[in-house]
Amino acid sequence: MPLPPEFHEIAKRVNNWGRWGADDERGTLNHISDEVVREAAGEIRSGLRVPLALPLQQDGVQTGVIPGRVNPLHTMVQINQEIFGPGTIACSDDAVTFGLQAATHWDALTHVSHSGKIYNGRPAATITAHGGAEFSGIDKPGHVVSRGVLLDVARAKGLDRLAGGHAVTPEDLAEAEEFAGVTVRAGDIVLVRTGQIQVYLAGDKHGYGYPSPGLSVRAPEWFHTRDVAAVANDTLTFEIFPPEIEDLWLPVHALDLVEMGMLQGQNWNLEALSTACAETSRYTFLLSAMPEPFVGGTGTPVAPVAVL
Repeated sequence: MPLPPEFHEIAKRVNNWGRWGADDERGTLNHISDEVVREAAGEIRSGLRVPLALPLQQDGVQTGVIPGRVNPLHTMVQINQEIFGPGTIACSDDAVTFGLQAATHWDALTHVSHSGKIYNGRPAATITAHGGAEFSGIDKPGHVVSRGVLLDVARAKGLDRLAGGHAVTPEDLAEAEEFAGVTVRAGDIVLVRTGQIQVYLAGDKHGYGYPSPGLSVRAPEWFHTRDVAAVANDTLTFEIFPPEIEDLWLPVHALDLVEMGMLQGQNWNLEALSTACAETSRYTFLLSAMPEPFVGGTGTPVAPVAVL
């Protein structure tokens, strides 16, 4: 089914192809300048560090709905083995097999394509079975450290968690911005809290994924206008699921990653951060969220830390 005219109209308004040159592979991360990082360091007041990642474990968020995206399978490959001979120091080693987007993660700009294209107009065929992503793989972002802003949409509405059918609109984002007393600016990494991850933490993996609140197809324009560097939230699908436009699956992914070139993250645990921000009345912080540089990867696990 062809993408509807509404999608293409939004795509034209948020498109960043060529904005940072024909060879660019980092997209909106180009908004994070040295000056932006210096200013972000000034957000640290108490030194409180809030981890935002889910544990990497076999009983993770994946349910098998997405083919091949498996939870971490941890295997010991040697246990207290004296590899240099009897009486020498013994070693233990382990290995893990898992989907790079299994738990808390970043999507690379190559995670989705549409109309045969990925970010900056490159052919989707540049993603291959053996080489992975030739362009804009998750090894290309480099450092991802900037000012983080929590837009606590649920708390701004006086709710613990948004309903499963709630599409987070630009109006919701503006409301949360006003509630936080902040102004989202160029180079910020925005974290959008819906409260949905509470469902997973309570043990309902299927209910966590469906139905799920998430970003509306209208949200990318809000981020584009403000020159946001990256966006992450506390849901499995990032955008509302099932979709708000019938049979239009993952349109926000396509607008963010393909058209805008904006890194996006899912399965971030924002509950402790929500509490900390509410208690301190501060919704900005230094955020470190470094991608693991898997060459050619279309995503990566990440262990983000907010420093208040």
